[in-house]
Amino acid sequence: MILLRSLAFNLALYLVTAAQAILGLPVMLLPRRLAYRFGRSWADLILRLCAAIAGLGYEVRGREHLPKGPAIIAMKHQSAWDTFAVAVVFDDPAIVLKQELLWIPFYGWYLWKSGMIAIDRKAGPQALRKLVAAGKRAAAIGRPLVIFPEGTRTAPGTHRPYQPGVAALYRQLDLPLVPVAVNSGLFWARRGFLKRPGRITLEILPPIPPGGERHQVMQELERRIETATARLVAEAQPGPSRLGKPGNLALF
Repeated sequence: MILLRSLAFNLALYLVTAAQAILGLPVMLLPRRLAYRFGRSWADLILRLCAAIAGLGYEVRGREHLPKGPAIIAMKHQSAWDTFAVAVVFDDPAIVLKQELLWIPFYGWYLWKSGMIAIDRKAGPQALRKLVAAGKRAAAIGRPLVIFPEGTRTAPGTHRPYQPGVAALYRQLDLPLVPVAVNSGLFWARRGFLKRPGRITLEILPPIPPGGERHQVMQELERRIETATARLVAEAQPGPSRLGKPGNLALF
């Protein structure tokens, strides 16, 4: 059953994405904010299809912790699901992503038009300078910055060293730093085909104020994200009673 529902969802994902990509081409001529709204509607539709077809919904905790105005949002990254959720949960985010994504036809064009921050991860210090400059421009117009501090997806129960990009943004932009935990990898694996029914939880944690000592802040950021992620993973793992029941679905 999970295989068939996953197959149906993946088919719907590709068909809807292809249709949206082609029908939405006139969006490329509109202002950036409207392009983002178009992309958000696509991401929201994908999440709704995921709940309806694959039985995989989600809940968001801790919205009250989001500061008013721009902030740096450092989010755990376990699954492709996260990239859809970011566009829906946060308002007009400037997402830090790898430059190669801009080379994907249609999808990359919309990322560029929406004002996402593409970074060449092989460029070293030059990439950090570009990241900070783009971050300042986005923050100046009130956009939150979303960065995955490990730089890539990691499976539940694992983590990678936190990359210098988040520290550079924190040091240079003087903005609150908001940790975000998620357990999406339990249901939508990093390189897996199956989408397991249940409820993904995304939790927004209390922000770290600006102006802290860099080393201590990075340690605290990692501690908060990894501790909360481990707790969310543990919550979802007690047994089959926690997964797959329609009553557990919460679509926002």
